[in-house]
Order: sequence, then structure tokens, then C-alpha cells
Amino acid sequence: MKRRDIAICIILWLVTCGFYGIYWMIVLNDETNALAGRQGQSGGMVFLLSLITCGIYGLVWLYQMGEAVEQLHEQHGQPRGSAPLLYLLLGVFGFGIVSYALLQNELNQYIA
Repeated sequence: MKRRDIAICIILWLVTCGFYGIYWMIVLNDETNALAGRQGQSGGMVFLLSLITCGIYGLVWLYQMGEAVEQLHEQHGQPRGSAPLLYLLLGVFGFGIVSYALLQNELNQYIA
């Protein structure tokens, strides 16, 4: 696991017309599950399910990642917030890239 510069990730997403977003989704999933100690689905499976369901599973995934972030906060004695709902709403309204950036920001806090 490594810290990622959010600005670089967003630029790569835009320059590669979204292909970097696929990689970023897979990595975010796997790293979030590892940090939170969750036995969730692999990043590749998340991408495949999102592809098969035309993005609907991607919204479910954003909500699940929000729950994982809240679980991380609890493990470190921080108060819970509303990350699941925030990530879901951003995804529903077409701002999934913002959800990814927020999730990466949360992960960067816990990655040495």
C-alpha cells in the first residue's frame, strides 16, 4: 500500500479517458478492505460487477466503501460521519471521481 497524490490520480483519470479510474477503483477497493480488516470482494470482481450492471453495482460499492471508512474511523477512535451516504450521493449525481478522491484522502491518513 502506498499513499497516492489525489491530484495526480484525477489528472491520470482525465488524460486516460477513465481507464486509470478502473485501476484506481480496483486499488481503492483492495486497500480499503485490507486497512479495515474486511473480507470484501476483490477489486477485479467489483469492476466486473459494475460493468455487468451498467454501473449500478458501482453505486453499491461506493456505499460499501463509505461503510469501510467509518469502520476505519471506529478502529482508530474517531467519530463516525456520513461517508456512506456522501459517497453514494456523489456517485448518483455523476461525481464519482469526487468520491474516489475523498476515499483516497481517508486512506492516505492511515497509510504510513
